[in-house]
Amino acid sequence: VQLVESGGALVQPGGSLRLSCEASGFNFPGHIMTWLRKPPGRESQWVATLNWKGNLPEYRDSVQGRFTISRDNVKNVLYLQMDNLKIEDTGLYYCERGRGTGGLRGRGTQVTVSS
Repeated sequence: VQLVESGGALVQPGGSLRLSCEASGFNFPGHIMTWLRKPPGRESQWVATLNWKGNLPEYRDSVQGRFTISRDNVKNVLYLQMDNLKIEDTGLYYCERGRGTGGLRGRGTQVTVSS
């Protein structure tokens, strides 16, 4: 049972990245999934949550309109498309099974936004 994130990188402000979270060992389609991030020196922040069907996304105010959470329930993958990235989006991004209240989570992938 695990979640493995990928896709993080160093990117300039205004750039885009697509993060992936591959799930294995459990019934991925049956679970709400969440992206969180941990900015350097700060507590973890909720970023976005998506229901099992993929039609009811919820976003943190600061990423609304720039980030898109989606999922492929055949491939068992959760995605986070991040556009118009800002320096304050820098952090370790990880996915979690559930609503971000402490469920199964991956090790994360680092996103650094810098000029």
